[in-house]
Amino acid sequence: MAVMPTSKAAPAGAGQASPPTQYGRALALLATLFFMWGFITVINNTLLPHLRSVFNLNYTQTTLIESVWFIAYFVASIPSAKLIERIGYQKSLVVGLLVMAAGAAGMTLAASLPSYGVTLVMLFVIASGITLLQVAANPYVTVIGPSETGSSRLNLVQAFNSLGTTLAPLFAGYLILGRSKGGTAEAGATALTQAERLADAQSVILPYALVAVVLVVLAIVIARFPLPAMGSATSRVAKEDRKNHSLWKHRNLVFGVPAIFIYLIAEIGVANLFINFVSQPGIANITQNEASRYLALLWGGMMVGRFAGSFLMQKVPAGTVLAGFSIGAFVVMLGATFLTGPAAMWSLILVGLCHSIMFPTIFSLGIKGLGPLTEEGSGLLIMAIAGGALVVVQGWIADAYGLQHSFLLTAVCELYILFYALWGSKPTNAIED
Repeated sequence: MAVMPTSKAAPAGAGQASPPTQYGRALALLATLFFMWGFITVINNTLLPHLRSVFNLNYTQTTLIESVWFIAYFVASIPSAKLIERIGYQKSLVVGLLVMAAGAAGMTLAASLPSYGVTLVMLFVIASGITLLQVAANPYVTVIGPSETGSSRLNLVQAFNSLGTTLAPLFAGYLILGRSKGGTAEAGATALTQAERLADAQSVILPYALVAVVLVVLAIVIARFPLPAMGSATSRVAKEDRKNHSLWKHRNLVFGVPAIFIYLIAEIGVANLFINFVSQPGIANITQNEASRYLALLWGGMMVGRFAGSFLMQKVPAGTVLAGFSIGAFVVMLGATFLTGPAAMWSLILVGLCHSIMFPTIFSLGIKGLGPLTEEGSGLLIMAIAGGALVVVQGWIADAYGLQHSFLLTAVCELYILFYALWGSKPTNAIED
């Protein structure tokens, strides 16, 4: 079971949350981390159609690339938590950034070969670094300030994650799809020659080299920044005292873990198949490069929704807001499945706005009332991000029944989120901090 750093990292008297002037600067810096891992994750949305063209992959093989990415969350989550406990919060952030930088540098090697297998390995390395950041940063943001505004605060910082996801398609669309034969070809064009595939593969080198440099610079900045310690209210309980507590008595966590898992299936399925869907003759009939610009609108909707949600949750209960957004997501996914032309495209774009507040809100509701069990609950919720690996199921549905009909899976996922918002998120056996 994943745990966060023990109280040994906290100075004496750190039982109270840091004052706003202290944790405000830390949150501002952490916002850059959220931005970077959002940016790098969404480069995959542009990379997948690119690799599908380079390696001549079917939808199942294409979505397997993203599955490998999210398997890393399951594999690396517990080791990440143990590393944080061993070397401390701040050093772990630095290690996570350097691991990501190594993976990004490795992507330039994969592009030079080019190799589908090496690409999978390097994406796994990058995702493992992001997992280390996720295990630490999400609960940190949630608990470092007043508990009643945890959902609002996490939505606010996650909005900068969405800023990264909004800019990434433009960056990758220009430097990858815009500089490749496959990315600028018309829908239905003839297959690429071997020489064209090799040239297209090498278009990945420059963007990932730039990303690697930025990550190293950010690691240096984090290493020199005085981050405040988390309060003792969230430190791991003593071994004997731990016997009196059980994570499984907390309904909001028990149903929150599958909620994160299922939500990731929905979010990643939409994002990864967006460019292929929109570029189809029956939808928008545009090139993949042009479709990447519309993908930026989808992620931009998530950014707008998180800023709005952060404000809204200061006045409306988080569960109520989550229920409203899940209903909206269900409706627009039905539109994407059964409509055609621009109407189907805009329905899929709008799901970004509806998905916006889901991850941070589910996460903050999932750890609510856990008290000293917060670290272990957080670890389980981060492991549930591995749900994104099941996007390969949607790839299989797309191959068997058609890409558009595969979005019915997403619509079903939205219904579980609605259930969680209305009932599953209600805390039971809450522990007072």
